[in-house]
This record gives sequence, C-alpha cells and structure tokens, in this order.
Amino acid sequence: MEKTYFIGIIAGIFVVLSSIILFGFSSITYFLIIIALVIMALPFVIKIILSQSKQKEKEEMFLAFSRDLVENVKSGTPVSKGIINLRSRNYGALSPHVSKLANQLSMGITLTEALNNFSHETNSTVISRAVSLISEAEKAGGKIETIIESVAISVNQIDNLRKERKAAVSNLIMQGYIIFIVFIIIMLVLEFKILPLVADLSSGGGLGVNIKKIDPDEFSMPLLVTILVQSFFAGLVVGKISEGNLKAGIKHSFILLALTLLITTGAKALFR
Repeated sequence: MEKTYFIGIIAGIFVVLSSIILFGFSSITYFLIIIALVIMALPFVIKIILSQSKQKEKEEMFLAFSRDLVENVKSGTPVSKGIINLRSRNYGALSPHVSKLANQLSMGITLTEALNNFSHETNSTVISRAVSLISEAEKAGGKIETIIESVAISVNQIDNLRKERKAAVSNLIMQGYIIFIVFIIIMLVLEFKILPLVADLSSGGGLGVNIKKIDPDEFSMPLLVTILVQSFFAGLVVGKISEGNLKAGIKHSFILLALTLLITTGAKALFR
C-alpha cells in the first residue's frame, strides 16, 4: 500500500502541475485539481475499505473456527490441544491469528492469556466477547464444549442479523444517494440560473429603491460549503445505518464528497 500511496500522490501532483501549466488558474484547472485530489486520496480510502473487508472475513472465519473447536472438544480433546490441532487449517484472514494462538499454547502460555492476546490482535468486538466467554468457561471448569457451541451459535446469529440489516437498508442507501444528487442539482440550478437573474437587478423599478448588485460568487461559496458538509455527514450516517459503524461511512463520505466536488467544479468549467 505504501507504493500505492506514493504513486497516487505523484500522479495527483503531476495532474495539478500539468493543468496549471496548460490552462492557468481557470475553471478547468480547478476541475482537474479536484480530480488530482481524488486520485491522491483514493489509495487511503481503498486501504480503509480493504481493512474493513478483512475484519469482516476474520469474524466470519471465527465462526468456522469455533465450530471446528466444538467438534474437537466434544471428542474429548482439551481446549488448548484442540486449538493446536486446528493450527494448520485455513481460516483466511484469521489463519495467522489462529497459528499464533496455537504457538503460544504450545510454548506453555496459559489459555486465558493466549486468548486475551488473540482477542486484542484481531481487534474485533464480536471475537472479543466470544473469547471472553470461552476464557471464563475454561476457568469455571464447566462443560466447555457447551459454552463454545453457544458462542458459535451467538456469532452466527450476529452475522445473520448484520446481513439482514444491510439488506433491509440497501434501498434506503440508494434513495439517499439519489436524493443527495437531486440536492446538488437544485444547488447548481440556484447558482447558475436563479442567482444571475437576481444579480441583474440594479434598481427597484418605479419605486426608486436602489438594490445593490449581487455577485453570484458571493453566494456560490456558501452553497458549496453547505453541500460539502452535507456530503461528509450524510456518508457517515449511511455507514452507521448500513453497517453500524461510523468508520464504514468513510467510504460513503469519500464518494459523496468526490461527486460533489467533481459535479460543481465540472459545472463551472462548462457553464462559465
């Protein structure tokens, strides 16, 4: 990703310098600068998206890991030995963490400490809660296989509820994007059609009331700031509603901000 950051920054700087040299500080230049900024920010947003995708994969694979552990424990194998037996299985993004957990147990580290390390390194609330239950059950000395099976069922239910919520709000997300684009169009019509008409008014007709000439640019900047603020917070709200996480809204905020800047600067390059 470091190479991608470097390439994105270099490409963005190249676009900025080229546009200034070719077009000066015109509307087209500002449009190209926005494109350059999007190019520069894109690798960072991609990293966030990939990180969230990897985190989801860990939680999904933890369900498979829990089920396999249940089968081992039911056969009479101790929890620690069962985890060591699962070390070589493929759990996708969770595999390095499972391997490290098994290695710690092989070295003689207690199950509680190893599970706490596992929970901390996976950095998942779902996994953290599940591991805490397993650890407490192991300390209490009860039917550990029953606890682990209950944990697997709980993780599965959480995953299903998350998918159901995402499916239920998908139409709302699409409607939110459409409403936002309509909002941008209304702002552009106000800026390019209505404000110029108001700006042409230089007197109050026969009433003898003088009206100060309005500069449309004085109103375009507040409108742009309004749209940008709306873009950022609307993206965060979409992320919170769809996935229950504000961090998930960063990608939506990026998309809405990019659309806002590209559409507004593109419109100025075309109509001014």
